[in-house]
Amino acid sequence: MGKLFKNSWALFTGYGIMMIAHGFQGNLLGVRAVIENFNFISTGTMMSGYFIGYFIGANVVPNLVQKVGHIRVFAAFASTASLSILIHAVFVDPVVWICGRFLTGFSVIGIFIVVESWLNDRANNRTRGQVLSIYMVISFMALSLGTLLLNFSSPEKYEPFILISLLLSLALIPILLTKRKPPKFKKIAGIKIKELYKISPFGTVSMFCTGFIHSAIFTLGAVYAATLNFTIFEISLLIFIITTSGALFQWPIGYFSDRGDRRIIIIGCAFAGSIFSYLAVASSGASLENMYLATNVDMDKIMFFIYVTLYAGMALPLFTLNLAYVNDYVPKEKFVAAGAGLQIIFGLGAISGPIICSALMYRYGANGFFVHLFIFHTLIGLFGMYRITQRSYQENPESTYTPLPRNITPLGIELDPTTGADISNTDKK
Repeated sequence: MGKLFKNSWALFTGYGIMMIAHGFQGNLLGVRAVIENFNFISTGTMMSGYFIGYFIGANVVPNLVQKVGHIRVFAAFASTASLSILIHAVFVDPVVWICGRFLTGFSVIGIFIVVESWLNDRANNRTRGQVLSIYMVISFMALSLGTLLLNFSSPEKYEPFILISLLLSLALIPILLTKRKPPKFKKIAGIKIKELYKISPFGTVSMFCTGFIHSAIFTLGAVYAATLNFTIFEISLLIFIITTSGALFQWPIGYFSDRGDRRIIIIGCAFAGSIFSYLAVASSGASLENMYLATNVDMDKIMFFIYVTLYAGMALPLFTLNLAYVNDYVPKEKFVAAGAGLQIIFGLGAISGPIICSALMYRYGANGFFVHLFIFHTLIGLFGMYRITQRSYQENPESTYTPLPRNITPLGIELDPTTGADISNTDKK
């Protein structure tokens, strides 16, 4: 492990700094959008701009890396991400912010692809599990720390935007000063959506719905809290709890999913998420008859934070549960390709998630946020119950649940030892 850190400290450091800025940025923009009185539709569209850029970038960046190399692509996209946040500070306009979020999404996926392909080169078949673990811990810790930076200064001022730009620029330094030569890049082919649906209808539909859920949580969670007049500290604490709870619950949920019918765990998490979504609304003082509540007059905040903690613990492991479940029905050599296909399905849901969620918030007030989550969790649960009646569970001893960060790309999935990917270039030293 020590040798692994020594060889890859620059890469992990640069990535960690970038993820701190990334965790800070989305929540800062959500709070500022409420302060500037952007309507919910404008805010949701702006947040979807990130996922549109992310989705397009995933298809464009690999060709760019092959042409100009890892270091140039990383430097270019880190600089672009640094520039895009400053655009938000200078031009406070929904249309400009949509374009800025698109640039951010396009840049961030480029950075992820470069980092994960570099990690694949640093790892070998004995150490890639350790590399993946370090990568996951850094991802969750950095995102959590980024949310706490909301307390750095008022979102109405320009200082938080400058800090994000500085962090993104700082992330460049350790990467650009690394002595080790960048790796040769290889593209990963995916399985077509139609083929994935034939392999696992439930896994495909569940991953699509998970895209709607996760994108709403991490783009409009801060908007929800700001609309309910939470303090900046309470908003940062809310997102911090969501991120850390989602990370911690992955291990026990994964443990149980490997010991039986994985569909039961997915369905259980889905319905539990629905229940905690409803309880979060109830703790705000609202009811199904009164969904328009948008104040914190009668809000039981202690119970609200408890319900949200439990909700995040059920919702955030869904991505990896879906991935592991689909892998139960494909041979080991297709694990990474299936992951690439599922990423596309997840991305399609993620693009639409903030727009639909914001429309529900426009219709029902702030609590439309949890209405959105309730709907898609319930869809997963109901479809899962239907699929149980259509096919018996098929165990695959080669497929296991491995905790993964939600932003991982197929190149990162390849680091999972259970994928059977052959990373042998570093074994020949």
